[in-house]
Amino acid sequence: MPDHLTARAGPRAVPITPLAAGELDGWLEGQPGPVAAWARNTGFTAEPGSLCLLSGLDGVLERILAGVDPGEGPWGGAGLPSALPHGVYKIDPPQPPRRATELALGWALGSYAFSRYKKDEPRFATLVWPKGADRAAVGRVAAATHLVRDLINTPAGDMGPAELAGAARQLARAHKARVSVTLGDQLLKKNYPAIHAVGRASARAPRLVDLRWGTKGPRITLVGKGVCFDSGGLDLKPSSAMLLMKKDMGGAAHALGLAGMIMAAELPLRLRVLIPAVENSVSGDAFRPLDVLSTRKGLTVEVGNTDAEGRLILCDALAEADREKPALIVDFATLTGAARTALGADLPALFCNDDALAAELLEHGTAEHDPLWRLPLHRPYRQLLDSKVADLSNVSEGPYAGAITAALFLAEFVGPETPWAHIDLMAWNRSARPGRPVGGEAMSLRAVYALIEQRVRGNPEDRRR
Repeated sequence: MPDHLTARAGPRAVPITPLAAGELDGWLEGQPGPVAAWARNTGFTAEPGSLCLLSGLDGVLERILAGVDPGEGPWGGAGLPSALPHGVYKIDPPQPPRRATELALGWALGSYAFSRYKKDEPRFATLVWPKGADRAAVGRVAAATHLVRDLINTPAGDMGPAELAGAARQLARAHKARVSVTLGDQLLKKNYPAIHAVGRASARAPRLVDLRWGTKGPRITLVGKGVCFDSGGLDLKPSSAMLLMKKDMGGAAHALGLAGMIMAAELPLRLRVLIPAVENSVSGDAFRPLDVLSTRKGLTVEVGNTDAEGRLILCDALAEADREKPALIVDFATLTGAARTALGADLPALFCNDDALAAELLEHGTAEHDPLWRLPLHRPYRQLLDSKVADLSNVSEGPYAGAITAALFLAEFVGPETPWAHIDLMAWNRSARPGRPVGGEAMSLRAVYALIEQRVRGNPEDRRR
């Protein structure tokens, strides 16, 4: 269960009353005159994020009014753990089950801090589990989100391919899953040449992590880009662009986080997770611009830019994922700056070869307050990846539609009959907001989980009625 959520109320738990702006007047009308006067005189309007502390005649804190926006889902109250004085609190009056779950989840996500390298641990307030909250769901989401954040926030010096594989093994042990790792030159022997080519320049050997769990139900395969640090290779990035490249394994972190949610919920499916884990480095053994690489699918790729390496490692993993013809493939990748230019840092780009699947994902994203935005797999742009010497190039020559051409490159390695979603995400908060500190972030995780859960179990909302 998440830290800073407790089952024990105790006599000193201070009540928190969450109020939307439109609910404030009705609540005040039912309160004693001095309480209503105090709230009004302090200027409290239930603006989201605002607080009003109510004390008794003895000066003891008796209740806190918290302005929230129910339209923000779990983020509406996510600032409370850090904003409130250290202590124990409870939600009063009780909220409807969905709202109670969102408040508990917001509290769990708002109690996160990456303190691995800090001497002092941050302090957060503690919340008594709200009545009616789905504790199991909150625990799954919080654990997955914290894992994603921790993996991304860890510096590349401590989060290389071996450490990323170690995180997969640790997750597998917790859920009795199986993990195999194809390491170094074994990648060539087992026909993963593109993964090997990208990672061979580093002293930290490239590898493919393959996690399997479950024996019954539809096959669901997750693929995550695991570039543990991206220097750009011989097409070296400038220092400003290299600064956040420890997060270039964010796709792998998402695949592991989602796998943890699926296994914790014991969804009836056969799960596979493929993570190509590499470091894109500079050395005498680095792959070069205009090299022609072989791939697992048999297509040859001309390297137009060594800094477009993520799609090269993903293409081998996707070809292997597609070999089993699963019911669904989802890949996560911090793939293109073009997607961020189009949609900004907070909104992942969704590419999908199945309209019904895309519509479901977008719907779940809205419902879970975990949005995505669909961009097109515009087939006429495929010609931009044509190469004179190979089957295709890893980049187009022009500056336009970079996110689309990257997705079209990946589409070459997934059969059109296999439902596939490609999520191009930032995996990083550039500025702090309630429950979302600067640093690594899980994006689209809840949306994709909701989609998978509905497909294998039916609609959870229907089951609650």
